[in-house]
Amino acid sequence: MELLWVANAILLLVVAPLILLIAGRVVKRLRAISKLTDTTLEHGLALSGQLEAVPKLLETKRLTGAARQLVGRYGAGLVALL
Repeated sequence: MELLWVANAILLLVVAPLILLIAGRVVKRLRAISKLTDTTLEHGLALSGQLEAVPKLLETKRLTGAARQLVGRYGAGLVALL
């Protein structure tokens, strides 16, 4: 019977605080992860707002191609003059 009391005392004095310590660390890490996910979501939403200009890149690509052709024609005209 005394052995049962010793086992209960060890359980109460050693194992229970150890479990509480580990659980506290886990909760602390989970809160840190929660903060990180909140900032990730915030920055992700801000980034998606910046993506509205992406379709305009096709127009920019077309215009720069046209500008290259015009520069080539201008250079050919200069060579002909000189």
